[in-house]
Amino acid sequence: MKELEQTASHPGRCVLSGAFVRVEPLEPDRHATALFDALGGAGHDALWTFMSDGPWPAREDFHAALVARAASSDPLFYALVDPRTGRAEGYAALMRIDRANRVIEIGHVMFGPALRRTAAASEVFFLLAGLVFDRLGYRRLEWKCNDRNEASKRAALRFGFRFEGVFRQHMIVKGANRDTAWFSMLDREWPARREALARWLSPGNIGPDGRQRAALARAP
Repeated sequence: MKELEQTASHPGRCVLSGAFVRVEPLEPDRHATALFDALGGAGHDALWTFMSDGPWPAREDFHAALVARAASSDPLFYALVDPRTGRAEGYAALMRIDRANRVIEIGHVMFGPALRRTAAASEVFFLLAGLVFDRLGYRRLEWKCNDRNEASKRAALRFGFRFEGVFRQHMIVKGANRDTAWFSMLDREWPARREALARWLSPGNIGPDGRQRAALARAP
């Protein structure tokens, strides 16, 4: 019972460094230009299909939205930076931060084309989940998405989240109904997923083409 009386820590504006990506606090003055190139303007409208905001055709409007995100502590936004170029290629947030019950959600995930379907994208989750479970003491990590977002649902299952059901007519987003698919991972499930992800991201699993030789095994 004593373990249940503990309180988790707030994530804070920390930097998480990996082999393929650096997760750092969102700072519009540093990140806005690269993020607009990756996510805004002409040609990127499809990236925003399942998001609550966007698309952003105008640079100044996108910058203003980033300023509001950077000022928030819940959701707490992080820029996802390519360590080779120093350019932000997307962002993500830790949100619905419930320290008393030790529950937290990863959301607002926006990957630009350079991040999608890459080892860096998987490492984003690896670093954030490691922060949540290994350093901050949370018991439950949640992942939620529009039930029509098949790519997001596949990613949740691949990373080891368990599907918990669909909340029907959960939200109205951009004037349309959203049924929300809910997934979770528990602290006792994380060690096995951490080991699988670490193997998948290890140098020995990377071929000469830069791709992983073995696929990431789906959680049982």
